[in-house]
Amino acid sequence: MIITNIGLLVGLDESRLPYLRGEQMNRINSLPNAWIRVNNDCFVDWGSMESLPENIAEEERISACGGMLMPSFCDSHTHIVYAGSREGEFLDKINGLSYEEIARRGGGILNSADRLHLTSEEELLRQSMERLNEVAAMGTGCIEIKSGYGLSTADELKMLRVIAHMAEASPVTVRATFLGAHAVGRAYVGRQDDYVDLICREMLPAVSAEGLAEFVDVFCDEGFFTPAQTEKILNVAAKYGMRPKIHANELAISGGVQVGVTHRALSVDHLERIGDAELKLLSESDTVATMLPGASFFLGMPYAPARKAIESGAIVALASDYNPGSSPSGNMRMVLSLACIKMKLSPEAALNATTINGAYAMGLSNDFGSIAPGKRANFIITRPIPSLAFLPYAYSTPLISAVYLGGKPFKN
Repeated sequence: MIITNIGLLVGLDESRLPYLRGEQMNRINSLPNAWIRVNNDCFVDWGSMESLPENIAEEERISACGGMLMPSFCDSHTHIVYAGSREGEFLDKINGLSYEEIARRGGGILNSADRLHLTSEEELLRQSMERLNEVAAMGTGCIEIKSGYGLSTADELKMLRVIAHMAEASPVTVRATFLGAHAVGRAYVGRQDDYVDLICREMLPAVSAEGLAEFVDVFCDEGFFTPAQTEKILNVAAKYGMRPKIHANELAISGGVQVGVTHRALSVDHLERIGDAELKLLSESDTVATMLPGASFFLGMPYAPARKAIESGAIVALASDYNPGSSPSGNMRMVLSLACIKMKLSPEAALNATTINGAYAMGLSNDFGSIAPGKRANFIITRPIPSLAFLPYAYSTPLISAVYLGGKPFKN
């Protein structure tokens, strides 16, 4: 098919770089008044409307009606497999309790683990597929989903099997991350080293035997897992071919960035609290600094210093952190807007962080995250808008008119 009458074609990628960093992130290639051709689920070529090929059958044409066409969002950090909701903790936050205080009272991650344990695999899949369809309709074309609300071998495997079923059933491209070290399971409270041993001795071999995860993650932060415990888990995971993606520096400067970079983590995520030493380390590595402004918005925490990280030369991605406790939204348009409004990123940098760099943070940038010949045709068509900047500016206006995944319209 050929899509015609595109007001602005955004995210054109002639260089095929796997990621953008530093000043590269403030530039984006675009073409006004354009057409684009899709064949066999992939982008083929494009041009200005003056160069539209002749003799195109009417049934092969789709008009963008003057809207903008851009790559779909690539959300590289989510926890969308969970049971129920946690609006009770939302009220606790309104009444002044902190994230850490709620966790100490048995809420937070352990609350979700209790609910998940009592939920059947079939019901968990039903609830999670609703969320996946929800974010796809809002323009997300590939997504990373973590376990971590199981905290026992059986329940972690249940979560990862649900993620595998979701990947098979959806046109959204899904990557799975094993996050058994999200918190210490209730049965191991006060015996954290024993729980780490369980992850290494039992969980990781079981996950590997079923081929259920591409990545391993650890919540390396104050009150959760230490750098030494994180390193122990990563060393075992490496034997099973799982590359790290680390939760780091959400609550304190934890050493998680250093552990992640040392172990060639694909990304270190959160980074609400980060110093110059960590930024320098990231600027000298190919580890992505993934930042989650939705969590900062919902929890009232500081926003990660995305602009400073870009100026330092780091590879910056932005993700939703969609989860029931600290960021109950997978709306990547809102992430884009928060990046501009609160993190002071240019619209170009914010879009690159939510597309090509998000794809790289999942190991998917060869096929997703930008518009290039041979890349998968995952894209969004908006209503007519005056510029790219209007997308984050009009943060609540329903601007998306169509979402295509693999060259086919997505219908929720």
